[in-house]
Amino acid sequence: MRVVIAPDKFKGSLSAPEVASRLSAGLLAGYAASRPGEGFETTLIPVADGGEGTLDAAVGSGFTRRSTTVTGSTGQPITAEFAVRGTEAVIEMAAASGLAVLPGFGDGSAPNSETAKSSTSQGTGELIRAALDLGCRHIILGVGGSANTDGGAGVLQGLGAALLDADGNELPGGGAALARLDRIDFSNFDVRLEVTEFVLASDVDNPLLGRTGAAAIFGPQKGATPDDVATLDAALTHFVQVLASEIGREAQDAAQAPGAGAAGGVGYIAIAALGAARRPGIDVVLEFTELEQRLAGADLVITGEGSLDEQSLLGKTPMGVARAAARSGIPVIAVCGRSTLSPEQLSESGFESVHALTELESNVEKCIAEAGPLLEELGQHIGVRLSEKAAPIHDAARTETKEQLHV
Repeated sequence: MRVVIAPDKFKGSLSAPEVASRLSAGLLAGYAASRPGEGFETTLIPVADGGEGTLDAAVGSGFTRRSTTVTGSTGQPITAEFAVRGTEAVIEMAAASGLAVLPGFGDGSAPNSETAKSSTSQGTGELIRAALDLGCRHIILGVGGSANTDGGAGVLQGLGAALLDADGNELPGGGAALARLDRIDFSNFDVRLEVTEFVLASDVDNPLLGRTGAAAIFGPQKGATPDDVATLDAALTHFVQVLASEIGREAQDAAQAPGAGAAGGVGYIAIAALGAARRPGIDVVLEFTELEQRLAGADLVITGEGSLDEQSLLGKTPMGVARAAARSGIPVIAVCGRSTLSPEQLSESGFESVHALTELESNVEKCIAEAGPLLEELGQHIGVRLSEKAAPIHDAARTETKEQLHV
């Protein structure tokens, strides 16, 4: 029997590779206890939805992890990772410009009003340049978890552009400073970008500006007060006007493009200045992990994420994996920390069954803290049920059908 395990992370508990590894260990133990000596194989394919965890998914699919020193969200130097396979690179912008790399993040001091206005995406531009230095000419930019609302201006700076005020001085990082932008000097902008293809992996369809824009919708999550939101939106509006005067009307049009508001406006600069094509994050990840091709010969697929809820049904990782499995005619089950889906929603999801850690431990905080051991235990239960439903093996030939493997 061959089982493909393709989960997303359990946020706050385990990375996707850790989820896959723990689940695999439990499955193997549970199946072997009931059917010792019989063949049981797991294929681990960590996946993500284009945001945090995309780098892990890339490394789990044959990309090589690389690291470099870049400018962090508030200007501090940090070490950030990206992934390379041949001439292809995967960049997870949260590694360089994310909330999680803010000084003080997690201790209550960040994010705050000041970081909301001053955080920069410059490190993301520097990661792109590092990938270019390695010969990459196809770059996947996974966005999510960003600290900045700078319209991607920092990305331009990281790639060599100079953002100047009326006195010819370089602006500091952050969205608020864009109110003083006078012109953009592209004379040192990296020429290799002209022959580089970009994909923006994002499910966000917000425009850059206005009531549904980057500042209004996502700014408060990054510490912005109502006054900060107004300040940032006005500064971004001015940034678009200046950029349009430099590169043409397409910069004005791009501000209204779906996805321009992603990652504090990094989506905007990806579309306007890098010519990126926006695609759903899960589609991009499933493509570079080659999930569909690697499903060949599988008897069962297991996917999942920390919380299986209504958001999951709107194109998150589990549904993307379920659709791929359905196209290959392979049953799929889901594991999660907890599920808030109704029986009707579960029946329409395409999952044969759903197994939650809360079935083993009703205390959600314990599920988060002890997700690893609980996931192994859950895997053992699933492994035992698989062994009970598998037909006997005669003459080393498996006679079980996929229909018999539903758990």
